[in-house]
Amino acid sequence: MPQIDHSGGMDPDTFAAFTDQLERYVRDVLIPAEPRVLADDAIPPEILAEMRALGLFGITIPEAYGGSGMNIAQYVETIRRLGYAAPAYRSALSIGVGMVTSALKNGGTDAQKAHWLPRLAAGAIASFGLTEPGSGSDSAGLQTRATRTAAPGSGPGAGGYRLSGTKRYITNAPNAEVLLLMARTHPENLPKNAHISAFILAADTPGITIGKPDRKMGQAGATIADIHLDDVKVSADALLGGEEGKGFEYAMRSLDNGRLSVAAAATGYAKRALDTALRYAAERKAFGEPIASFQLIQAMLADSQADIYAAECMIADACRLADLGQRTTIQASAAKMFASEMCGRVTDRCVQIHGGAGYLQEYEAERFYRDARLYRIYEGTTQILQLVIARNMLRELDRQI
Repeated sequence: MPQIDHSGGMDPDTFAAFTDQLERYVRDVLIPAEPRVLADDAIPPEILAEMRALGLFGITIPEAYGGSGMNIAQYVETIRRLGYAAPAYRSALSIGVGMVTSALKNGGTDAQKAHWLPRLAAGAIASFGLTEPGSGSDSAGLQTRATRTAAPGSGPGAGGYRLSGTKRYITNAPNAEVLLLMARTHPENLPKNAHISAFILAADTPGITIGKPDRKMGQAGATIADIHLDDVKVSADALLGGEEGKGFEYAMRSLDNGRLSVAAAATGYAKRALDTALRYAAERKAFGEPIASFQLIQAMLADSQADIYAAECMIADACRLADLGQRTTIQASAAKMFASEMCGRVTDRCVQIHGGAGYLQEYEAERFYRDARLYRIYEGTTQILQLVIARNMLRELDRQI
């Protein structure tokens, strides 16, 4: 098993300067561009180009491959600050900088890292394909097949695979250039998901068709679609790590990072909603005084601040453990579960503080409420994360007995 890279990350002073620049960029460029994102259901191309120029697509990639080498805590803090703006911006880069890069660093061969990491650092849009029409949380139900085109033992690099199947609800699929896909390399359900392997390939590989982008409740500009694989021929070099049956392990390790990213994004967006509600409450008057002076409005503001602070503390602790090289499935799952539910509560209070205005599209509160709903679903629904946390707790208990 390849060694996991837990480097020290970016120099603290350099990181502080970077986050200051990012906050200005979010405030001065990304938030003002949100009306265009909403109208076009897409991030303006010139903004994507600016995000690439700022190095945002390479934040977790080692400097040797063209990135800035952030550790997990720095990466997640970057996502939290970026998450203050519309979710589309984070969505465009987080699959690549979080899940796909994580899988490559933790499980890729040297050749795979040398080939793919510089492309991702330069801003290639990536997609992560695990979910299927008949399997999302139930990975054992995965039906996409990877069939060998050469017999085992025929020599390094000989032959390859044919991929067939459909992936569903895949973030960035309409714009993706790089795909990390999970496929079944054994017809039987072997123990511990050993039938699932990971493949990394270009999105324009013959046989790949991207479905029509799905229309969603919220998160405009964050595109999702199906990926159809029709006898897609790939070389043996596409098998991540060069070993079959490791795909699920890579996916789960990547999901720990992905869940921390979602937790951070939800926390950043909750802060945006709270700041908006706070300003509205200070300006809106009723009975001759600002509604912020009413104790029940203050209670909602205070509860929201406490919720956000709790989420920030959970995320920081999980990142600390991850950067120490510890497995953080429980902590990352708990942070994502809490932060996503918290964001729903805060955006709901934001609507409530706005009163009737909060139900109108003229005000941002309505959009925040719709956007926040998805955080409780992707990278593991709240209910699935409850099972993940409990089952890992029970496994740890068994090891202690």
